[in-house]
Amino acid sequence: MNIIPSVNLKDFLSDDPARKQKFVEAIGKAYEDIGFVALKGHFLDEALVDNLYKEIKSFFSLPTETKQKYEIPGIGGQRGYVSFGKESAKGKKEGDLKEFWHFGQYVDDNDALKAEYPENVTVNELADFNKIGKEAYQMLEKTAKYVLRALALHLDLEETYFDNYIHNGNSILRPIHYPPITEEPKEAVRAAAHGDINLITLLMGAQGRGLQVQNHNGEWVDAIAEPDELMINVGDMLSRHTNNKLKSTIHRVINPPKELWGTSRYSIPFFMHPISEMKLDVLEGCIDENNPKQFDDITAGEFLNERLIELGLKK
Repeated sequence: MNIIPSVNLKDFLSDDPARKQKFVEAIGKAYEDIGFVALKGHFLDEALVDNLYKEIKSFFSLPTETKQKYEIPGIGGQRGYVSFGKESAKGKKEGDLKEFWHFGQYVDDNDALKAEYPENVTVNELADFNKIGKEAYQMLEKTAKYVLRALALHLDLEETYFDNYIHNGNSILRPIHYPPITEEPKEAVRAAAHGDINLITLLMGAQGRGLQVQNHNGEWVDAIAEPDELMINVGDMLSRHTNNKLKSTIHRVINPPKELWGTSRYSIPFFMHPISEMKLDVLEGCIDENNPKQFDDITAGEFLNERLIELGLKK
């Protein structure tokens, strides 16, 4: 299977049970086969997308010393700016060829969680940066909620099974800038092969070549979205919770051909995380004689912590 399937969320949101069921089956099959899907009909309108790109390009083109004011020590890079080459994929020494920003959850109805999460960081130089970032965060979170509802039905769970776990979840919106490549990279690529930690990832900016997905045969397949599509993939938390029924697929961002080295690439993933206390124990319905339980019981918070240490973002 070498093509990433495309689905339309409007089918799931329609009042027609047959259309809704068709969406559930299509996305379920895609996540069992390759772990990636291209999604139309999401909640981000074109103007919001354009404004978000405008704001993040303005931010990343600020002087380095200005950006570094927003690099907050002691929080494992969970909010604000993370400078070039800081993060590496699990098992790799070379830092990825990227710098990025983190917007986190906006909690307004839970004081304990508000205290648990780091504050979002305000960029003083750009009047609309934080407002547009928050709007995009909330529209992506809303989109993710309905994708997870479809997956709950696919897994024979109650449709709103994930709702309480993702409300105020520890989700992250990460605008990434891959700067122009100025010299032959030794071992580094824009983003080394990795699996995501979270439940699902919604990716803006997968138009054009760069993102590649590894299929079951170990071959790398280009994942290219249409301009109005988000690329959405399964993360390790959901794969673990479903006993690997839904696949968390290894993916990477390769360096462009030499004639395009002079260009920046921007991509904006939204990492959908649950609240820390969600149990990721394998679902009973995903265990049978042919698929015995593969993973130990763990909470989302414990799992995230383990992985941040592996990535070098936490000590």
